[in-house]
Amino acid sequence: MKIINLGRYLSLEITARPSAFVSLALLWAVLGTIDIGLLDLPIGAALAGGFVAALLHYLSEFAHQGGHAFAARKTGHPMLGLRYWWVLGTSIYPPDEGELPDSVHLRRALGGAPFSLVVTILALIAVTRLPPASTSYWVAVFMFIDNLLVFTLGAFLPLGFTDGSTLLRIWRKRRSES
Repeated sequence: MKIINLGRYLSLEITARPSAFVSLALLWAVLGTIDIGLLDLPIGAALAGGFVAALLHYLSEFAHQGGHAFAARKTGHPMLGLRYWWVLGTSIYPPDEGELPDSVHLRRALGGAPFSLVVTILALIAVTRLPPASTSYWVAVFMFIDNLLVFTLGAFLPLGFTDGSTLLRIWRKRRSES
């Protein structure tokens, strides 16, 4: 499957699958449509707000993965990069890092949510400070909901590809060993 290199930032190789660009366009379209249909914003403001909100979603993913990278670096087993796919992203670790203790996996898995919580709080502060009729207010509301439900709380859902799955696997292993 094709992988597109987006460059390096903060010592992380940033890559994306083509699905990330498709989902960016779809997210922009959905958010712009909501802005027009439900919020009754003018078309220009709706399209601009939808685009900004969609980009901020991907920046929120970067912040979440930045938390994983920070935690991973502190364990001595750093991340190599971040790969965007559809509307989410994946931490990329060295393929040859071998078997690691559960404590390393646990610390790395728990690294993303605190960073996302900070973004959630910043978005909530923006919501309380912006005029409710503005496009920027609705972008801030989206950021608050997105970061709270997807990147902070949603990260703990055991969906097979989330931090919650890693935590559940470690919990089950420890429980079976005791």
